[in-house]
Amino acid sequence: MAQENREPPTPPSPIEPLDVEAVLSKLTTTEKVQLLSGIDFWHTHPIPKYGVPSLRFTDGPNGVRGTRFFNGQPAACFPCGTGLGATWNVPLLQEAGTLMGKETIAKGAHVLLGPTVNMQRSPLGGRGFESFSEDPVLAGSCAAAVVNGVQETGVTASIKHFVANDQEHQRMAVDSIVTERALREIYLLPFQIAVRDSKPGSFMTAYNKLGGTHVSENPRILRDILRNEWGWEGLLMSDW
Repeated sequence: MAQENREPPTPPSPIEPLDVEAVLSKLTTTEKVQLLSGIDFWHTHPIPKYGVPSLRFTDGPNGVRGTRFFNGQPAACFPCGTGLGATWNVPLLQEAGTLMGKETIAKGAHVLLGPTVNMQRSPLGGRGFESFSEDPVLAGSCAAAVVNGVQETGVTASIKHFVANDQEHQRMAVDSIVTERALREIYLLPFQIAVRDSKPGSFMTAYNKLGGTHVSENPRILRDILRNEWGWEGLLMSDW
């Protein structure tokens, strides 16, 4: 049998603090656009002359994959989100998050693309197992615990998929039609709890539309609610 080609578990390079506004004032339009995309599937574009590094991202879902889909460095297999949520054990979930953070560092990554905090509205949701619960309060408490655990290691957590991304069928095009009360009490609430209790460093927006507008360009959701109402100031990124 041929020897598997495995990636070395090198730690991520340290990130030096930047004066973001000062750097932005120096960038050309082309350089700003480069920062909005990747150089490959897992890395952002660096701007070395201004000290902007290339960041490495990784996802799971029930663990930390690394930067290969096949024949990658072995990873610890954590219980899926539903399994973790079923424990109702917030300290245990924070411990799991800490271990995920350490795994992320071992894979040489700076950002973990998770946790997934969508609502389990149907057993036909193909990625429902990644989410914690159909209960928004439990899901929010679990998410906050995992985020706190991940980020205490120095890794940034990117909570996802914001918001109403609760089915796989046509997930890049579907328009989620949600009443204001349901949006607030069910779909937004887990993310709101996570912002209050853990301050995730990043939000990943959902592919789907919400009320006719793609969430990734929805000013009411991203600016009015997330930024202005909740006072969150972290990194917003689109889904992969």
